[in-house]
Amino acid sequence: MSEGPVNLNRLRKERARAAKKARADENAARFGRTKAQKAEEKTAFARARAHLDAHRREEE
Repeated sequence: MSEGPVNLNRLRKERARAAKKARADENAARFGRTKAQKAEEKTAFARARAHLDAHRREEE
């Protein structure tokens, strides 16, 4: 059978922890971006902003 008595509270908490970890891994795969991807997006945004600012009309 088993090694001895089973602590149900510990078992419940371990299962909850495993479920939370699985959900976190799923979200990281779905929404996570690498540092390089974030940096590239930031530079592209800055480049687009500079391009738009360069074509802005002066208010008189």
